[in-house]
Amino acid sequence: MFRFFVRRLLAAAPTLFISAAAVFFLIRLIPGDPAALLLGDQADAASLADLHRRLGLDQGLPTQFMLWLQRLWHGDLGQSIRTGEPVLPLVLDHFIVSARIVFVAVALAAAIAVPAGMLAAWRQNGKLDIGLVSAATVLLSIPSFWLGLMLLYVFGLALGWLPVIGYVDFGEDPVAALAYMVLPVATLVLHETGILIRMARASTLEVLRLDYITYARSKGLSEGAVLWRHTFRNAFGPTWTLIGLVLGNLLGGIAVVETVFTIPGLGRLLVDSIFGRDYPVIQGCLLFVAFVYVLINLVVDLLYPLFDPRVAEA
Repeated sequence: MFRFFVRRLLAAAPTLFISAAAVFFLIRLIPGDPAALLLGDQADAASLADLHRRLGLDQGLPTQFMLWLQRLWHGDLGQSIRTGEPVLPLVLDHFIVSARIVFVAVALAAAIAVPAGMLAAWRQNGKLDIGLVSAATVLLSIPSFWLGLMLLYVFGLALGWLPVIGYVDFGEDPVAALAYMVLPVATLVLHETGILIRMARASTLEVLRLDYITYARSKGLSEGAVLWRHTFRNAFGPTWTLIGLVLGNLLGGIAVVETVFTIPGLGRLLVDSIFGRDYPVIQGCLLFVAFVYVLINLVVDLLYPLFDPRVAEA
């Protein structure tokens, strides 16, 4: 088990380095001069040259990369071109907003989808199975932005049950904050439940065909005991991996939902920074998303042996 943990930790380090290098060099491919954006259109050549020197833009790319890594090691991601704020606190503040919505949505989606997928596998080819698979397919086929708009129209505009757009921090008004979270969370839950149901069903079907399940049934155990005591743990492993992937994808790709509901999260910050050509913020957002994605998958890998001990022995 210890060797498994060490291998996963060592594998994460080069992944993070490659991600950082990819972010750095991809940003440098974007047309435009960051110094010119900082100083504005009226800047003269001397001012541009001085800012290039202070930002290290007059150095070669390898030198710039090493200087950037040194600042990154000390938690310095630079400053926003538009606002002048430090990038790291700015990214963290917006990430907290996204994380609240995403973690709640993924937890609810998993709580719904895993039992539903197991029940569908238990009643394979029956009416329950066909109904759940059909519902999952429909949910997978609906774009998240369209689903969000429909929920917003029905429950926000037509019925007036929930706030339409905006965001309230929990520190200001917890009740209002929950009300504003309902529609974006519901959008993500409905969209992600489809893929999790299909994965839970597929992995459960695979486990139900194994010999030890037949032996458990031959001992006279009830179907409920077979499902929850003998099937769940082994069937949940692949679904757990998918949950980690979904969580990482949503934390980095929630921009569409945040735009629909005007939520000031990380995805919205990234989109606004792209339109504003705020290179330091774009770079910080991409790097932070890559770091979170690698970290989540590392945690998923480290916890996987709890469901399948054979993984740690391989």
